[in-house]
Amino acid sequence: MNAITPPEWQADAAWLQACMQAPEPLASIAAAHHERFARALLRLNLAQLLQLSEDAAGHVQSPAQLLRAWLALHGRQPEAFGVWFNLGVELLRHGQPGEAATAYGNALALKPDLHAARVNLGLALEASGDRAGAQACWRQAMPAADTRRVLHNHLGRSLEDQGLLPEAEAELRASLLITPDQPDVLQHWTHIRQRMTDWPILRSMLPGLSEAKMALHTGPLAALALFDDPAHQREVAAAWIARKLPPVHQRLAPAQGYAHPRIRIGYLSSDFCRHAMSFLIAELLERHDRTSFEVFGYCASPDDGSDVRSRVIAALDHHVPVRHLDDEAVARRIRADEIDILVELNGLTRGSRLGALRWKPAPVQATYLGYIGPVPLPELDWLISDAIAIPPEEAPHYMPRPLHIEGCYQANDSRAPVLPAVSRAAEGLPEDAFVFCCFSHHYKITESMFSAWLDIMAQSPRAVLWLIDDGPASRAMLSARWAALGLAPERLIFAQRVDPARYRARMALADLFLDTSPYNAGTIASDALRMGLPLLTLAGRAFAARMATSLLSAMQLPDCIARDMADYTDRAIAIAANPAWHEALRMRCGEAPWMRSLGDSAGFTRRLEDAYRRIRLRP
Repeated sequence: MNAITPPEWQADAAWLQACMQAPEPLASIAAAHHERFARALLRLNLAQLLQLSEDAAGHVQSPAQLLRAWLALHGRQPEAFGVWFNLGVELLRHGQPGEAATAYGNALALKPDLHAARVNLGLALEASGDRAGAQACWRQAMPAADTRRVLHNHLGRSLEDQGLLPEAEAELRASLLITPDQPDVLQHWTHIRQRMTDWPILRSMLPGLSEAKMALHTGPLAALALFDDPAHQREVAAAWIARKLPPVHQRLAPAQGYAHPRIRIGYLSSDFCRHAMSFLIAELLERHDRTSFEVFGYCASPDDGSDVRSRVIAALDHHVPVRHLDDEAVARRIRADEIDILVELNGLTRGSRLGALRWKPAPVQATYLGYIGPVPLPELDWLISDAIAIPPEEAPHYMPRPLHIEGCYQANDSRAPVLPAVSRAAEGLPEDAFVFCCFSHHYKITESMFSAWLDIMAQSPRAVLWLIDDGPASRAMLSARWAALGLAPERLIFAQRVDPARYRARMALADLFLDTSPYNAGTIASDALRMGLPLLTLAGRAFAARMATSLLSAMQLPDCIARDMADYTDRAIAIAANPAWHEALRMRCGEAPWMRSLGDSAGFTRRLEDAYRRIRLRP
């Protein structure tokens, strides 16, 4: 390529920049001004082209169009690998993974050691639905890549999404051996090991990684199941927020609030779909007093076509889809609607849009139901709970401050479920056994809790333990510990996941639900009590460790609340050995007692609305 003088290059660049900003398609401009367009492109060297395409970001024309035009003239030149790579980046960014994969492949054909292109090729293949091809691509790059750590991370994430937990754990451990200081990787690695019940979770097994650092970067969800300490849970959550949600330094809503005749409540969630949160909150949305409240739903949820999603959306006065919007756009939409109280329903869980709350789009902002722990985002004002779930002496450890509603904190749906016929024989349960059960995710099971269950089973010879099947890895781990104690393998039974109706119906087949601690069952606990299944819990300190205590207190079942692990074990053994006590507990569970307490959705709605009235701000 011949050298040109700066003025010529500047003139070409200025003309091409004008083309990029023009409203008509670049192809039309190129056809209308073919000779000038081709001459300008021929004069561009690689560095000038890439600078121009970078400057074009945000213009009317996509930078990809300019890169394609240059490649049409120079695509086979050895130095074109960089343009193919950048074209792949642009295409993948704009949702064209198939074409991006082709661009990265062309870059690698010109420069086989361009490892960043192989990393991105894997991402493009994965986005196209070819997960196996992506993993093979990353493994191919592994031996020679300077970015080995990044490749391990991508493989770990992809394998985790497939449910291949041992393989994912090995990849993330390999990454942490290269660079221990990776909080996000450490978070995933810890949670994978929780899901596998690979105990002890916080043992120091990697050089340069202390147990204190592991404890700080477990991630918010994992922390609820590891620590019965709200202050430490808050520290873990604050570290995550500091990494993920930078402050905005702009407040959109007026600090003094609005003077609307009806209080505008905005519910923000990515779980308005077949999710436990929607099953709990549907009737609350339906029952809101429309003479006093106007209900907005900011929906970042996928449309899964479920009945519960249709019900939730129908219960809203205003359904506002925001899944396609970035956080700032979500915040500005909420501000435009002049929401008085914004209630976000995810907390620190997958799909959360907490970034929108950093803009303070509503004068009052609360978190509820989705995450049962501290959410130390400065722009949040309230954490909706009750005085049993967060006792007054623990309240100072929480951020935001607890907003106690009267009675139990948990919303519920009073509609009678339509249940299928079930039997012990069909579920693989012995007819004459006392059936202990726990249908919570295995990451909630701690080493000390499972040890207590083993003790209970050793002293209850006619009992079986019925657990949810949460994957082959944890099933194998738990079965091995079971066998090591000499317990008969047929006494440990794993239930397959089923649809919600059958899941509820089969709860009535069990005799006692053994709750986990420090992360209790929530929705599952309420379902168990409704189905007539007594639940035994261990009351702890943190919100997550007191959910079931709140539910059992509402149903007046103090016999089912243990003070410590020894008390928990003793009560479980005694209930199994005392048919009269067990029958008395069953009589205090079931549909009628549940409807008078947890299932009183109308009463719950009024109590929550009273709390909303207390925190509403007006000029």
